Amino acid sequence: MSKSTVTRLFIGSVIAAVAGIIMAVIAAGLAYSNGVFVMSGNDVVGIQWSTLAWVLLGLGIVASVAVMGAVIAGLVAWIGALLNTYKLESKAWFIALLLLGIFNFGVFAMIAYVVAGPDGTKQPALQPAPVPA
Repeated sequence: MSKSTVTRLFIGSVIAAVAGIIMAVIAAGLAYSNGVFVMSGNDVVGIQWSTLAWVLLGLGIVASVAVMGAVIAGLVAWIGALLNTYKLESKAWFIALLLLGIFNFGVFAMIAYVVAGPDGTKQPALQPAPVPA
């Protein structure tokens, strides 16, 4: 998988995650402000089922599917970046991506890879042989 494919997949997953979170916040805010939640103090003790409640439930489900898809796409992008950097002679990028991903800092590793990472699929430029004197 080339770096451009990994980059597009990672950026798409970030956009999908942000869109899903925004949809979830909007659904919860509309539900709270329109009296869908039955409250007892600060606690939600029930749901007042109405057409709006069902629509907002559907919006919440779509939001959660978007976030889950974003997580899966981000994981695929991380694996693609690992496979791409494994092909390089220097294993520094591979080890950095692997360790940061294992220790739950994969987002930062992917941002660094997208910004400054090498592309392991590009063929090195052929250097002309020096002309003997």
